Amino acid sequence: MHGSASVPALSTQIVWLFVLAAPVACVAWTVTHEEVFAELHTLCLKQSQRRRHILMRKFFYLFTCEYCFSHYVAAAAIALSGYRLLLPGWAGALFAWLALVWVANVYMSLFVRLRLDIKRERVEINVEEKEAQAREVRAVRR
Repeated sequence: MHGSASVPALSTQIVWLFVLAAPVACVAWTVTHEEVFAELHTLCLKQSQRRRHILMRKFFYLFTCEYCFSHYVAAAAIALSGYRLLLPGWAGALFAWLALVWVANVYMSLFVRLRLDIKRERVEINVEEKEAQAREVRAVRR
């Protein structure tokens, strides 16, 4: 995709969109939520609340919000890949950027939902195991 003056077939553009959105979502989520960046997240959160100048507060906030941060990650992905959507040039880059942010955020929403479902299942399993253990203890005492 990089460096081409023409726009590839729509099917190719769509594949690029859905594939490129995965690393954008991965980076945005990891930086803003995962333990490996916990110290950075805490620092940026404090700075986003304490800084005097609004631009500095907003700058630091970017590293605490996956939606906000995904805009910058998507811009970097487009710059690195040369991806364009529907049109060549800056208009195609703009459409690509907005679509890429949207798809990446859909991926992150699905990821959050999946994690919540897994967590709920673990809690339910733990409750069921404790209830089964309690029944066994009551049965032994009888």
